[in-house]
Amino acid sequence: MEKPVTTEANKEMSFLDHLEELRWHLFRSLMAIVVISTIVFLFKGFVFKNIILAPKNSSFFTYQFLCGLSETLCFSPPKFTIAPRELGEQFFTHLKVSVWLGLIVAFPYIFWEFWRFIKPGLYETETKAARGIVLSCSLLFLSGVLFGYYIISPFAITFLAGYSVDSQVVSSPSLSSYVNYLTVFTIPTGCLFELPIVVYFLSRIGLLSPAVMKRYRKHAVIVILIIASIITPPDIITQVLVGIPVYFLYELSIGVSRRAYAKYHKK
Repeated sequence: MEKPVTTEANKEMSFLDHLEELRWHLFRSLMAIVVISTIVFLFKGFVFKNIILAPKNSSFFTYQFLCGLSETLCFSPPKFTIAPRELGEQFFTHLKVSVWLGLIVAFPYIFWEFWRFIKPGLYETETKAARGIVLSCSLLFLSGVLFGYYIISPFAITFLAGYSVDSQVVSSPSLSSYVNYLTVFTIPTGCLFELPIVVYFLSRIGLLSPAVMKRYRKHAVIVILIIASIITPPDIITQVLVGIPVYFLYELSIGVSRRAYAKYHKK
């Protein structure tokens, strides 16, 4: 019978030893977030001008790129003012932005620490099957975040800032509201892009099969559209922009499931 991969470091580890090991992995991950968040916090002007507030300006890359392709695709966000509503809103929003960006940038290292913790308990074949998992998860997550930032955010901000119930009502969102929406457009999308990895492991242990994914393909489309409507404004264009790549990942995941499920039956 195949045994889990063992090393001198984990051969005699007790339950408390594992907890101690987990504590150090969590501590190092937290420190990575703290260090990167501190750096982001110190570069306040650059971060807010070139990253956070950039999608509200017509000079943003997405607007310029689409306008360069065709006049039909060309659009730009309406001009609006961001006005803090509370005394400490700018400071606490600055902290929030620093932590979220720290988490995003540190994600590859955090996942690497997580992988180092669980790897010794896996079988040798499982370890080989998961080779490159840290790189794959990191690339998928960061791709999702960038997709949300460069694709979803411009359309969503243009729709929400331009929507008006009356000419007497002028859009002037709070800084906290603006940052919260920008967060919703990016981090959840990064998590959605991890779908192939989730499918791989569920298929690898026999809980999911390509036949099931094909059978419930229509149901998956409905679920994808529901998720897209949750993380985007009530704008059909933005929802489609989210739904298309996620559905593409679903179809890709069927192929991933096929390979992983085949390995499950070879055990």
